[in-house]
Amino acid sequence: MSSKTRDFSLYIHIPFCAKKCNYCDFNSYVAPELVHPYLEALQKEILLYSHIERPVKTIYIGGGTPTFLSEIDLKTLIDWIMRHFRIKHGIEFTVEANPGTLSRQKLLVLKKLGVNRLSLGLQAYQDRLLRMMGRIHSAKEFEECFKMAREAGFDNINADVIFGLPGQTVSDFMETLEYLTAFSPEHISCYSLTVEKGTIFFEMQERGLLQLPTEEEERDMYHKAVKYLTGNGFIHYEISNFAVHGRTSRHNTACWKYEDYLGLGAGAHSFMDGCRFCNFPSPDEYINSLLQGILPVENKEYLDAMEQQAEFCFLGLRLLEGLDKRAFRRRFGKDIHEIYDRAVRKLSSSGLLEEDDTHIKLSPKGLDLANEVFAEFLP
Repeated sequence: MSSKTRDFSLYIHIPFCAKKCNYCDFNSYVAPELVHPYLEALQKEILLYSHIERPVKTIYIGGGTPTFLSEIDLKTLIDWIMRHFRIKHGIEFTVEANPGTLSRQKLLVLKKLGVNRLSLGLQAYQDRLLRMMGRIHSAKEFEECFKMAREAGFDNINADVIFGLPGQTVSDFMETLEYLTAFSPEHISCYSLTVEKGTIFFEMQERGLLQLPTEEEERDMYHKAVKYLTGNGFIHYEISNFAVHGRTSRHNTACWKYEDYLGLGAGAHSFMDGCRFCNFPSPDEYINSLLQGILPVENKEYLDAMEQQAEFCFLGLRLLEGLDKRAFRRRFGKDIHEIYDRAVRKLSSSGLLEEDDTHIKLSPKGLDLANEVFAEFLP
């Protein structure tokens, strides 16, 4: 397929939040005064890429908190996207949303504009854990938002939860999952907490004030989540992601299958035609670059064949079905064993990988040691 006709995914980053959460190292800011200059810059960036003739297969607006924007600003942004890109019919169009920033009117506006998938941040059911994380909502407010989304017509909703939180027990996490599945979301993302530098949690950890679950407790939370969710109608299709039949995230799956995506906005990453590039993370630098009519790209890297092969493998291995050996051959013109026979044999003999005629995948043991597996494929 010609690169001119091959479709791609589109990501838009909205870096604003009402409050920065204590665990968050995402590129997000509490800077309401920058919202309108930022959106004007985003329109300029969209224009600079509007010459791309390739069709867009998925759209994902993430953050930050995209629903921090007003209804008018959301409408202006989405209209601009729809007008300047070739949007395929029947695309998956996701917007991230947080309780505390949603209203019935905002949900109706998003639905009318063609958004057909919501990703809501629950994180935990227990209000004491939500307060500890610095979230601006309660479990009750999540419940109200979920019900409003259903009433607005959304039939594809993801909810994010976090395990391994300070002060969180295994029973706390299972209570969160039981509470959440009672609403019958179509998709659940379960993320293990990572304490990142630059966060309040990191500062607390440095001062000895962060009491995290043990590694055994954290793994127990994960294993129990897999057993519970797969026993309640969810397909475990990626390390951290579960969906009912037909509701896997098409946008994220495209990334795990190493397909092209274009990222717009401050700090957004892109991978197009073997080139990886990312924008300035600072909204000020991003805005200033576009005021001068210059794409706000901070760095650009053309990946050689070995680098692309490695990324194809460790991204594909995130999927429970594994990486597709036939797709590897189509893309790189070689059998995967010509390149990675030693690594595959070593990891298979260690019980970390399993292989059949079409796929190589992580074993149940490999799921717990995924990063060690991925490292074996690095050039």
